[in-house]
Amino acid sequence: MFWNIWTTFAFIVAALLFYRFWPRILASLKRFDAQNRARIEAERRDRRDHLAHFRHTLDVAQEQVEEIVEIFETDPRTGTPAARYVFEGVWYASRDEAEQARARKIGDIARGFYRDLPTALTARRGNGKLGRD
Repeated sequence: MFWNIWTTFAFIVAALLFYRFWPRILASLKRFDAQNRARIEAERRDRRDHLAHFRHTLDVAQEQVEEIVEIFETDPRTGTPAARYVFEGVWYASRDEAEQARARKIGDIARGFYRDLPTALTARRGNGKLGRD
């Protein structure tokens, strides 16, 4: 009898919590479903795109490079706040300069991947081909 009361109490509490947080649960499920559908559609699109491998390589390289940080400091000449942009410890006066430096870094990483690809394929397969023997 005692365990039956605790089980019933736990079930009621769980039902109340579920009812209370249902909108958040539903929103997160919808977000997950939308991301999943977008991923599936992107995979379908990539099957027809012969440049998809390059796009994926650039995406992976972007993940490996840090973001640009915007810092506000006082301009020593005028005393007004001025925005400065920092990328990998280097300060830039404009966002465009910082974006160009970041793009160069991403390009270097992607080129390095393709520079090392023949060596990796040779080590894996022995003949430098992807499976077309």
